[in-house]
Amino acid sequence: MKRYLPTPVLLILFGAAAMAQGPDAAKSNSSTATPATNTIAAAPAINASSTPLELARAALAAQGGDKFKNLRSTMLVGTVDLYPPNTIQSTPGKFVMITVGDKMRIDIEAVGMPKFKQVYDGQRSYSSIPGAEMPPLSKVGLPMLGKFDQPGYKVSALPDKKKLRGFRVVDPEGNTTDFYLDPANGRVMQYLIPSTNFTFGTEHSKFKEVDGVLIPFNFSQRLEIQQAAFFAEYKVKEVRLNQPIADDVFVIQ
Repeated sequence: MKRYLPTPVLLILFGAAAMAQGPDAAKSNSSTATPATNTIAAAPAINASSTPLELARAALAAQGGDKFKNLRSTMLVGTVDLYPPNTIQSTPGKFVMITVGDKMRIDIEAVGMPKFKQVYDGQRSYSSIPGAEMPPLSKVGLPMLGKFDQPGYKVSALPDKKKLRGFRVVDPEGNTTDFYLDPANGRVMQYLIPSTNFTFGTEHSKFKEVDGVLIPFNFSQRLEIQQAAFFAEYKVKEVRLNQPIADDVFVIQ
């Protein structure tokens, strides 16, 4: 399990889920994907004896199987409410996340906060917060479901969390994601990115199917460090899948 800096991670992770049209990260004339209904085949049945690898396969199937695994590009658009530590007052914002293969870019704007940008061009990372260090989003979270069967990846068991079944995926570089599934349908309801000095978790509450891929539309995220905990609530407003994304979106300047 890799070690990363906890303090700068806050804005990086809070920008890692949905997005709004405001930031001009992506310049594309593509049309917006529209939600479809019930085209994803049922995930393999999960029972008390299901192995970690069987759980991972069920999660991938529920996410859309090969259509999820073979996504060429993803762009999410939405709004976010950020909750600083020890407060019930949220700060509204908007954000954009774009992924193309292993490349990714996040732009986030929130009231009273400087604009934030993180870019990973497939080899190098850039963050507008100096010293920020975080695994690229293509190496943690849901994208791991499309890679767990590749050489060098390890899938292992986790204790169940109440009614949710758990398993862990670790990539060849040590990036780790813990997944928790609804055994009724194989959907990922929670996932955690553990570290020695912070824990980051995502919990999904609403999904929609878009072009045969399951997309979380409502979800929350929580970052816990020794001194405090940060919380955010996201709502996805727009999804674009497999649309052309200009190469200069990922240029590190």
